[in-house]
Amino acid sequence: MIQDPALTGPVNMGRDEALLTRVGDGASAATLRLYQWDPPTISLGYFQHYADYEALRAPAGDLAVVRRQTGGGAILHDLELTYSLTLPLDHPLLAKGPNHLYELAHDAVIACLDKLGLTSKRCGVTDESGAAKGPFFCFARRHCYDVLLGDDKLAGSAQRRTRSAVLQHGSIILGNRYAQQPTAEAHVEYEAAVDKLRQALPAKLAAQIGLAIAPGDWRADELAAAEPYIAKYAGDDWTRRT
Repeated sequence: MIQDPALTGPVNMGRDEALLTRVGDGASAATLRLYQWDPPTISLGYFQHYADYEALRAPAGDLAVVRRQTGGGAILHDLELTYSLTLPLDHPLLAKGPNHLYELAHDAVIACLDKLGLTSKRCGVTDESGAAKGPFFCFARRHCYDVLLGDDKLAGSAQRRTRSAVLQHGSIILGNRYAQQPTAEAHVEYEAAVDKLRQALPAKLAAQIGLAIAPGDWRADELAAAEPYIAKYAGDDWTRRT
């Protein structure tokens, strides 16, 4: 487990991709990573058109932008906790298929939210949105594994799969200062809630999957390996690719 502070969009996405590559190569262990975003940033899904971001009005249209390696709709990352879970393809958690990972992670999120006094549930229904179609913002879309508070989306995840590893990352929205992104209203004190989630989520996920999650930190070689990916996500060639 790596607990990262709030970082820029390119650093967050670059570190996630570095983990996907290194875990797949066996150079790094299966990793749970928790992080936040500074400054507030819109992440575009892999298949989304950059022109759709350019068409956004202020204030969301004035925010920093990065493109994810995962599909789905855009996410405005602000008052949230983000997790990523990176596993080699032969990991026992993937024995029932990659989609089972959504269930495991989101059930752990639901258990943690309950400790914050938020009664949430899995959506159970998938709309017609896909990796390349649907409303601009991810939280206006619905997938059966999404976490809802009432009828509104509070948490969702996406995956990138290679021939050797799976990366799943997801956002848990704890507050919304930008009405352009439709999300559930958690009505919690953000800093206190995110601190509680940082402590509770690893424990709940460990209980959910029946495996130990050991605290750790970045090694120098891992940080060095992330640098080319960070440069990629900071560049226009990747961000404006469609």
